[in-house]
Amino acid sequence: MSNSPTILQKVAAWGVHLFTASGLLTGYLSLLAVGRGDWQAAALWLLAGQLIDGVDGTLARAFRVREVLPGVDGKLIDYVIDFANYAIIPAYFIHRAVPLPPGWEWPVVALILLVSALYYGIEEMVSTDYYFVGFPVMWNMVAFYLVFLWHWSPVWNAVLIAIFAVLHFVPVKFPYPSRATRFRPLHLAVSATFLINLVLLILQYPSPQPVVQALAWLTAAYYAGMAMYETWFISRAETPGH
Repeated sequence: MSNSPTILQKVAAWGVHLFTASGLLTGYLSLLAVGRGDWQAAALWLLAGQLIDGVDGTLARAFRVREVLPGVDGKLIDYVIDFANYAIIPAYFIHRAVPLPPGWEWPVVALILLVSALYYGIEEMVSTDYYFVGFPVMWNMVAFYLVFLWHWSPVWNAVLIAIFAVLHFVPVKFPYPSRATRFRPLHLAVSATFLINLVLLILQYPSPQPVVQALAWLTAAYYAGMAMYETWFISRAETPGH
């Protein structure tokens, strides 16, 4: 910036950081809800945190937070909250709410937390064209599907969790809806619809309407399909020699 930021600009920038930090409060409320066995409240608080996470970056760019407060790194604040809301709390949620084979609870939780920590250490976990490389740390979504939609055997629950853990380190490009350089309007529209549908899925638990269940599965298929398309068609087409 050519001029020093005004007091009003600084207040607005700090407000954006506080808004980002409020995601930790929703995460804590979710943790309390899991502790008392209220799966619906736990999921809704995690969704509230995800909504904050989806909006705060746009606000930060709109208010030029990085320029106004160059000494405060919003990304680091975001990483702390994301790891809590997308790894630690969902792991506890899965531990408490998802049927697993006897004796497998702790190994499954350990797997989720360890692979999530390692994934955060990968420098290129987000590609230059803003796609997650490997399954992103979004264990909250895995928890939602396992608790509210997927009602299979404990063994299959553990197998599915292991598959997603491995996918952290498979170079598949998963859409980053708010930053993707391709299909961004479509990703945002699908994500917004999905969040509304998830609220309905959670509120209708344990007997969601068939259309709500179908939309949840269609959304999962959409993201899986887009990941395959971006990885095996777009990326290969952009690679020299293809």
